[in-house]
Amino acid sequence: MKLQLIIPFSFLLSYASAHTIFMKLQSGGTLYNTSYAIRTPTYDGPINDVTTEYVACNGGPNPTTPSSNIINVVAGSTVNAIWRHTLDSTPANDATYVLDPSHLGPVMAYMKKVTDATTDVGYGPGWFKISEQGLNVATQGWATTDLINNAGVQSITIPSCIANGQYLLRAELIALHSAGGSQGAQLYMECAQINVSGGTGTSTPSTVSFPGAYGQSDPGILINIYQTLTTYTIPGPTPFVCGAAQSTAKSSSTSTAKPTSTSTLSTSTISKTSSSAVASGTGTAAIYAQCGGQGWTGATVNVCHRDGEWREVLVVDIGDGEIVLLRTVESRSVIL
Repeated sequence: MKLQLIIPFSFLLSYASAHTIFMKLQSGGTLYNTSYAIRTPTYDGPINDVTTEYVACNGGPNPTTPSSNIINVVAGSTVNAIWRHTLDSTPANDATYVLDPSHLGPVMAYMKKVTDATTDVGYGPGWFKISEQGLNVATQGWATTDLINNAGVQSITIPSCIANGQYLLRAELIALHSAGGSQGAQLYMECAQINVSGGTGTSTPSTVSFPGAYGQSDPGILINIYQTLTTYTIPGPTPFVCGAAQSTAKSSSTSTAKPTSTSTLSTSTISKTSSSAVASGTGTAAIYAQCGGQGWTGATVNVCHRDGEWREVLVVDIGDGEIVLLRTVESRSVIL
């Protein structure tokens, strides 16, 4: 007799795919409401294809909702981008309320000067990086870990020398836990709509295009992080710094504990509660041994591969010990 299980897919997601969303912005002492002046998606999934237009401000597989609001920001000030697993996640209701700890990688921020931040499509030229943080080679610690430890607060300093006017502010993190294969890196980004005042306008940043700033085989995109790394190349150009020489060349320096840009993951008044509900594994397996290969004795529920909006889930049939590979839509429950 076979015993069949009904497993809510929300359980599987919390187990292996805690995605994330930049869902609030804090500026001038005001923490704005969820999705206020941010093009937040209805789903918290990543963008895997860096050649698509959705790499600019999300969308596509993660449809975004337009916002008619704009947040005022003073040049030279620091704003806080708030990241959460879902739009409703809190420390009280979600053990991985920021991001799953296994999702290791860099954290960055970009800006784009626009005529109307509420209607600009986002993709295309005009983007310049203003901050980045990657790998601390000495400790092998990643920027995403710092983000989690800082309750999901990414602090971003707006350059004081840029021109006044409306901009898109693009906060981004890249999860590299599956980046050893093509389109394995998971890019998470949203665009906030801001109006900058108080800028001197003495510098015009060099810009790049999204898509175009990243390549699928860039060393910071296609990488095996399950080894001791002596260097890590953060994707995209070097950050713009007022008064510094301009360049759109991709960063090739070793990332250290303190990023060279003016942005850090600083202490926030937003509280964080620790949890031991999520355990993170450290082992790896060969490609054909990961999902039920001969002699495989791993977990009985394991997310093995994501392809667009579908996910393959490995389950061991309790009655016969048979291995079943189920392909199902990610947002629904799994009936085995």
